Amino acid sequence: LYILDEIAIKKSGLPFLNLEYKVWKFGPVASDLFVEFSSPPSLLKEFIKRETTSEGHNFISPKKDFNDDEFSLNELDLLNYVVTKFKDSSPEELVAYTHRINSPWHNAAVKHSVLELLENEEISTTDFTIDMSELIEYDQRKLGLYKEFIESF
Repeated sequence: LYILDEIAIKKSGLPFLNLEYKVWKFGPVASDLFVEFSSPPSLLKEFIKRETTSEGHNFISPKKDFNDDEFSLNELDLLNYVVTKFKDSSPEELVAYTHRINSPWHNAAVKHSVLELLENEEISTTDFTIDMSELIEYDQRKLGLYKEFIESF
C-alpha cells in the first residue's frame, strides 16, 4: 500500500490512499491497517477474511470480487503497474526498496535517530510519521497539489 502511495505521489503529486505511514522495522506501516490485518477484521470484515495456515502464516483473501467502479482509468493503470512491478517481490526485496537510502522511510529514521535501533532490532516500531511530501519537493507544481490535497482532509 505504501508503494502504491509513493508511486502515485511521484507521478501526479496526489496520494492514492493517503494513509499515514509510520517508521517501523519492516515498514513503512499504516498502523491502523496493520492491526486490521493482524487480527480478525473489523473495519474490513465485509470485504476480507483472514485465515491462518497450518504453518502459522496469515492469509488474507477477498470476500467479494474486485469492483473497479470507484476507480478512474488512471488509478486502475497505476494499480496494475504496481501489481505487475512488485507482485513477485519477496518481503526482503520490498523492505530493501522501501528502506533504500534517501527514501522517505530512511530519511525519517535518520531524522529521528532510530535507524540503527531499527536495523539492530533494538526496537521494531516507532510513532514517527513518514513525510511523503519529500518525494516531490523538487517539483513545485506537484508539491502544491499534494499540500492542497492534504489540507482538504
